[in-house]
Amino acid sequence: MSRNAKLFSISLACAFVAAIATFLYASFFAAPQDSAEPERFIVTTTATKTDIIAKLETDGFIKSAKAFDLISPETIQPGGYKIEKDSSAFTIARALRSEPYMKWVVIPEGLRKEEIAVLMAKNLGWSDEQVKTFLTEDTNAAPETREGVYFPDTYLIPTDESTSDVAKRLNRRFNEVFAPYAKEAAAQNIKWTTVINIASLVQREAAGKNDMPLIAGVIWNRLDVNMKLDIDATVQYARGDVGQGWWAPLATAKNSVQSPYNTYNNKGLPPGPIANPGLEAIRAVLNPKKTDCLFYLHDKSGAIYCAKTFEEHKENIEKYLR
Repeated sequence: MSRNAKLFSISLACAFVAAIATFLYASFFAAPQDSAEPERFIVTTTATKTDIIAKLETDGFIKSAKAFDLISPETIQPGGYKIEKDSSAFTIARALRSEPYMKWVVIPEGLRKEEIAVLMAKNLGWSDEQVKTFLTEDTNAAPETREGVYFPDTYLIPTDESTSDVAKRLNRRFNEVFAPYAKEAAAQNIKWTTVINIASLVQREAAGKNDMPLIAGVIWNRLDVNMKLDIDATVQYARGDVGQGWWAPLATAKNSVQSPYNTYNNKGLPPGPIANPGLEAIRAVLNPKKTDCLFYLHDKSGAIYCAKTFEEHKENIEKYLR
């Protein structure tokens, strides 16, 4: 074969390979649409890689799930990503290797706002100054918004959202969820702030949702007879974190912490909520268990026992805690 013939054959082969490559790229890896407008793509906290790739195909971000699986990152962080549908599969794969611009933040029930700030710092990258601003300014504007109204839930939050807007987001969610219960409270002639205050006590005192109505009933009973509440969680709240966590067991006498929040020293409710309660605690306050009990305790397994008198309560202590 002459040199020219060889060159022609090689050129023909290269052209064939290029044509095949172009066909494969256009069929499987090219942008599926012409839209250059960024769209939000959400990766949930429970989504597997297979789930994510399938959703990319279903939502029109990629042409082929099988082809994208060959080039996709092994690990994709949960969160929100900005992706353009005129991007190639390779560009999208690169975007999913980066940090999402929105992060999931899960706020458990019963946290005080300092603990919420720590979660935000961990997930959104807040600085110490941002944490301070959240605690001293954003959640400190009015007495009724200082605690208890930052609803425990799962949130998807932009990492660059201001601390003020985060506080508003959590409070807005509280208002949405609490709206029907506010009406119920008004129908029972109970201030909504009182409901949240008591619910925060119930949330911190309960071993689980099943004993919340009983604890709420006991708290209402004590309030009705003008008896001190004697709730450990209020002392923990007043004491704060002394190096072992916000809710560490009390190591000193319960009446030694001087604060209006200490219900061993002061009758009635504390000045405000001590935590951010969930719906079960709120429901328990509005629908407490009818009981004659004025005392309760949990045994080591978390089971609850109540008593009508202090003598009966002492017997329960001997029986279940000694």
